[in-house]
Amino acid sequence: MDEKQTINFEEDQQEIIEKTNLDSLSHYCHKLSSLEDEMDRIEKELKKVKDEHDNLSSEVIPDILAEQGITSIKLADGSTIEVTKVFSCTIPKDPNKREACYEWLRQNGLGDIVKNNVSVDFGKGEDDRAKDFFSSALSQGYEPAQSTKVESSTIRAVFKERSEAGLAMSPDFNTFIKDKTKISRK
Repeated sequence: MDEKQTINFEEDQQEIIEKTNLDSLSHYCHKLSSLEDEMDRIEKELKKVKDEHDNLSSEVIPDILAEQGITSIKLADGSTIEVTKVFSCTIPKDPNKREACYEWLRQNGLGDIVKNNVSVDFGKGEDDRAKDFFSSALSQGYEPAQSTKVESSTIRAVFKERSEAGLAMSPDFNTFIKDKTKISRK
């Protein structure tokens, strides 16, 4: 930035300051700071409420209902309280564990849920060669790029199905099962 632009910028800043009602600016700056503090307070309070909600939904109410041998109840106001299981299963981001999960899926007859995208970059005029794609790419000196993934809803469904059937998943997956209380209001 040359010196003339810097001087003009500083002059513009000075002109803005001279035209600004400093009391008004000060008021709005304090108001902004106050709103940021309030947002932080509300976010902390919301976290506490969510933690309490999770405790009641996944532990307290399911435990009380389980002691009575029931999983759902209808209240006088017509609301229904039902405890269900929530299944969670994710594939780790760590490349080694990720590949171990894919390999486990393939070895356990679940390879068809693994999406495997293979691509090769070709230059201009190589459209005919692109049609031969992956099998000829290596022999012709191209390095194919490969990415694999499993949709999160698919792996969660597989985990739920296997868990309900008494079958285990590889410990490389990130899994948990917890109770969840659902209130259906009339």
